[in-house]
Amino acid sequence: MSQFRIALSGDFNKPDGSPAYPMFDLSPLENAADIEVAYVDPVDGRMTAASLANFDALILLTPIFDADSIPQDGRLAIVARFGVGYDTVDVDACTKAGIGVCITPDGVRRPVAVTIMTFILALAGKLFDKDRLTREGPAGFAKRSDYMGLGLVGRTLGSIGIGNIGAEAFRMAAPFEMRHIAHDPYCNPTTAAEIGVELVDLETVFAESDFLCVNTPLTEATHHIVNAKSLALMKQTAYLINTSRGPTVDQAALLVALTHGTIAGAGLDVLDQEPPSADDPILKLDNVILTPHALCWTDQCFAGIGTSDVEQVLMIKNGQVPPHLVDKGVAEASAFQARLKAYAAV
Repeated sequence: MSQFRIALSGDFNKPDGSPAYPMFDLSPLENAADIEVAYVDPVDGRMTAASLANFDALILLTPIFDADSIPQDGRLAIVARFGVGYDTVDVDACTKAGIGVCITPDGVRRPVAVTIMTFILALAGKLFDKDRLTREGPAGFAKRSDYMGLGLVGRTLGSIGIGNIGAEAFRMAAPFEMRHIAHDPYCNPTTAAEIGVELVDLETVFAESDFLCVNTPLTEATHHIVNAKSLALMKQTAYLINTSRGPTVDQAALLVALTHGTIAGAGLDVLDQEPPSADDPILKLDNVILTPHALCWTDQCFAGIGTSDVEQVLMIKNGQVPPHLVDKGVAEASAFQARLKAYAAV
């Protein structure tokens, strides 16, 4: 095993070969004599087993990687997701094949927390309404008192999930002197208390939040965790913010809630269908701020994610277990251990 071969999913590049996104620093890989880097295109949005044969690692942007994507040569050791979402990766199939799946929480923690705060401040201050009023000239200025914002001091910031991003958002919101509550059955109360968060049940986080943020991975258990029943619990003055995955929210139910005034508004960086169809009714609402699953995209965000992926892939090459495995149990799998042992021996 003379060359350690790394594939990057082809969607990192445009059809002409130029970078599709701000390119991260690949020099630790490209400058190593014993590493080969290549771009591998998906087929119909899915990575194929044949194209990944003879690769040791895959850095994956948006394509699907499922059981049919796993090469039969048994060489692939790691799928490094570019980000923290892994709903496009069949983690169970990877674990069974002795392939690790890692994510980059250190790369997205601060950028996505900034995204959440951006939505909170824009919604609370009615930023886009007031931008529109200004452009209307004197007639718009005359309507300023009809668009009073919502002050933050003493309000309640709630979160469904208090993991990496949720915790950072609470830390970032601390100077605004809000009450912090969250629902997370996996969070230790002591850990929550250390960042000033009160753990509550799911109904309470819906009922008492003035700003409710969805900070949970998309799983079977969290699919449509925000639905008609839970939205009905919310205050009419409350705002919903989703920066996780679109299907955590029942978008049809949210549309009804926004249209009927069940809640005041929403900030959505993710949608049920991305991109949405041109006639999607949510595009017509003026009490929603929409961004294309990209509000956290900055030079620093992409650099941080890329650095994390590169470091974890290099750890595999050196026979080490990377820190951010989705299923940490894969580290005990005999096939995974055998690959690490072989890499360490080179």
